[in-house]
Amino acid sequence: MGRIFGTDGARGVANVDITAELALDLAVAAAHVLGEAGAFADQRPTAVVGRDPRASGEFLEAAVVAGLASAGVDVHRLGVVPTPGAAFLTAALDADMGVMISASHNAMPDNGIKFLSRGGHKLDDAIELAIERRLEEPWQRPTGAAVGRIGDSGTAVHEYVRHLEHTTDARLDGLRIVLDCANGAAFEVGPRVLAELGADVVAIHAEPDGININLKCGSTHLGDLRAAVINHSADAGFAFDGDADRCLAVDANGDVIDGDQILAVLAMAARAAGRLHDDTVVATVMSNLGFVQALRAAGLTVVQAAVGDRYVLEAMRAGGFTLGGEQSGHVIMSDYATTGDGVLTALHVAAQMATTGKKLADLAAVMTRLPQVLINVPDVDKSRTGSDVAVLAAVVEAEAQLADTGRVLLRPSGTEPLVRVMVEAASHDQAIEVAERLAAVVGSALAI
Repeated sequence: MGRIFGTDGARGVANVDITAELALDLAVAAAHVLGEAGAFADQRPTAVVGRDPRASGEFLEAAVVAGLASAGVDVHRLGVVPTPGAAFLTAALDADMGVMISASHNAMPDNGIKFLSRGGHKLDDAIELAIERRLEEPWQRPTGAAVGRIGDSGTAVHEYVRHLEHTTDARLDGLRIVLDCANGAAFEVGPRVLAELGADVVAIHAEPDGININLKCGSTHLGDLRAAVINHSADAGFAFDGDADRCLAVDANGDVIDGDQILAVLAMAARAAGRLHDDTVVATVMSNLGFVQALRAAGLTVVQAAVGDRYVLEAMRAGGFTLGGEQSGHVIMSDYATTGDGVLTALHVAAQMATTGKKLADLAAVMTRLPQVLINVPDVDKSRTGSDVAVLAAVVEAEAQLADTGRVLLRPSGTEPLVRVMVEAASHDQAIEVAERLAAVVGSALAI
């Protein structure tokens, strides 16, 4: 059996890759590993289990809950809740572990299972590997009163909503905001939080039926949000993905505000409020050069981690930093959350608009986004990306041409035999020209 856990839990086609049998076995193995690690102390272990609305989450939830209870774990079912909500409630309910059943922004046929440790933190690679090694091993099954009990947490969503609302003192009265909930896990929480703080909320794609999650909507399809913001004369729009751990925005003109711009807005706000630890923000190597230049010009430090919110989190924890994120809209505000939280992000951007009286476009203008071109070069030996003489020479030539006005990044895919060629430049035409030239060299020199 190959690795089951990827960069964000186990994920694949539900009932093919992610089966009920696998879900049950993973739940049992996770209970054993976390128990032996001392997470459960001397008392009866507890777990919280949440899911997004996709149809397969219903049977996978049943399997996970059954596995945990059969291993002697008491289970609190949260029902449909955002991933950051499950993380928050793992800590708030003092549970020993959390489980979230979701495939995030993936299409409806997919699903996934991710585990959280005490406090609502994602597991590191070593713990995930230990869980995989314990799959299907013989174990002593509890009987009688020792089996786990299962109950529903009726106030879970309410507690999460209250938590979000208490992260800001700002009122949103006078702001009209469109929310694209992706027919996903934030369909209730997102509109409720902003409305209760005074915003006039227009919710779209907020009627999940188990099938329509992420279907031409949400943070990966912004067309409907842009149109709705214009049609409703809204001040801003925010789009979540299926499990609401990411957020992208649209300003009043219908222009997209990406994760880098959102992160820049929040960084300036946090610095002004004295909440930005060591005046440092964690981003990734894919963050736009305009973001890096703007923050450095403002006297802030940018730490760039590998792509993936788990790597952003690792860098934040290592340095004790309080703000980090990705261009895709994963924004982590560690004063309030242990994971990216789309609703929290939207709330704090809206709060900054309300507090300053500025339009979102004006706030986002703190950085100028350089034109960025990304080309995937398939069917290549990605292992030679950093050593091939021709490729290295082409990179040096491109960097010399761009000088301080752009940059080049070659990134081997983590899952496919391809190399991603990313170029940023002062103009879109120059970025395309340099990227296409580099891609041709990579395709020729590293051809399989």
